[in-house]
Amino acid sequence: MWAVSRVLPSGYFAFPGRLFLCAIVLMTGVALALLGVLAFRRAGTTVDPRTPDQANSLVVKGVYRHTRNPMYVGFLAILAAWGLYLGSVFAALLLPLYVLYMNRFQIKPEERHMRALFGEQYHQYSAEVRRWL
Repeated sequence: MWAVSRVLPSGYFAFPGRLFLCAIVLMTGVALALLGVLAFRRAGTTVDPRTPDQANSLVVKGVYRHTRNPMYVGFLAILAAWGLYLGSVFAALLLPLYVLYMNRFQIKPEERHMRALFGEQYHQYSAEVRRWL
């Protein structure tokens, strides 16, 4: 994002309250990510996204009632806050790439493991709660 904002400076934007909005989006992102981690810790299951096969419980409470991936939503908000801070339209246009990448290379493989581990329980949960928001 930083490099894009420097290479394409014509996309710079500024508006009153931009940095305040940036701070709000950043705090929201950090809070979502932390709430996701805390829910996993309380359930006694793995937080490591590289080892979804080591999950020993399906977490569906707290922030997981609203999104199946609060940590990734939090990271997206943090990236959005960075784009706001940089004030770059072109950097902000990279946010959909993050979503596409995470869906393809992280979330879908995790979902395959969750379906294998928790079967119908995960199927019902994924039908009721959105992947992102």
